[in-house]
Amino acid sequence: MADAKVIPFDDDRSRARRRPSRTDGEAAAVRALPGPQEPEIPASRAAEEPAAPAAPERPAAASGWERRLASGLAFLRRRITGDYEVDEFGYDEELTDQVLMSLLRPLYEKYFRVEVKGVENIPDKGGALIVANHSGTLPLDGLMMQVAVHDRHPAGRHLRLLAADLVFVLPVVNELARKAGHTLACAEDAERLLRAGEIVGVMPEGFKGIGKPFGERYKLQRFGRGGFVSTALRAGVPIVPCSIVGAEEIYPMLGNAKTPARILGLPYFPLTPTFPWLGPLGALPLPTKWTIQFGEPIPTDSYAPEAAEDPMLMFNLTDQVREQIQHTLYKLLVQRRSVFF
Repeated sequence: MADAKVIPFDDDRSRARRRPSRTDGEAAAVRALPGPQEPEIPASRAAEEPAAPAAPERPAAASGWERRLASGLAFLRRRITGDYEVDEFGYDEELTDQVLMSLLRPLYEKYFRVEVKGVENIPDKGGALIVANHSGTLPLDGLMMQVAVHDRHPAGRHLRLLAADLVFVLPVVNELARKAGHTLACAEDAERLLRAGEIVGVMPEGFKGIGKPFGERYKLQRFGRGGFVSTALRAGVPIVPCSIVGAEEIYPMLGNAKTPARILGLPYFPLTPTFPWLGPLGALPLPTKWTIQFGEPIPTDSYAPEAAEDPMLMFNLTDQVREQIQHTLYKLLVQRRSVFF
């Protein structure tokens, strides 16, 4: 398979390929061909003769299928010939929009039935840092948040998630994560994405949040050292707190088998009511009802550049973001009728 073209990350060229169209002045004149001409039929005879039957119209459904088939074949041709673009982080926007989002959308719409609130708090343009709680044993919450931003935001923005090192050492998962726009959770990559005007998502709880016991559900873990606040301050972008309810119950983690975790090199090996007792069937998440709420943005552009080095300011902003997420989680839990409905 041919290699894709790598474009600079800050290249603002349009990715849409425009076909040249013929203008009115360039339209070719149509001339009558030489030869015998058809005899002109008098108007009286023309009115008497029955009109020729009109050609049957093609069903709209058939033409829609043909368009989708043509689009799919064109997509395959571009993938085979390498006629597509990725940025220097490996993000493949076409593959994400046409394939990966399509695979995640049924899980988002039908299985978890995600309800989104406050998406208007994400700016229409420019960079922003979305900070969310993390839970669920497997990081499905990040993927559902990515679909929510893409499908519900009026500008159809793309969320670039910061992922842990483990994601990029797993076969297959590594490649898919890069194609979907995820990158390593380091300050340099995050700041570069934000300065380029991207929406970046981070879950500061990390493995402490996603692997916590079921008894501690919806209790936020420590947010690290506030590195995400320092990154937002240096880039001068707003911080958007995000609260996710529903992910905690998809895999109720009752215990952690430390020996298998150490052998497999995993941060934890979950024991749930169904896993590993039911084998592969136990890996099926429970169909809980999700709510994702994006809170009021916290601006950072009013701070001086040296503010990113102020530990007290970083502590205060980190605590403000954490408290806002925790308060919203409690509010959403009170409002929901049931875990599954």
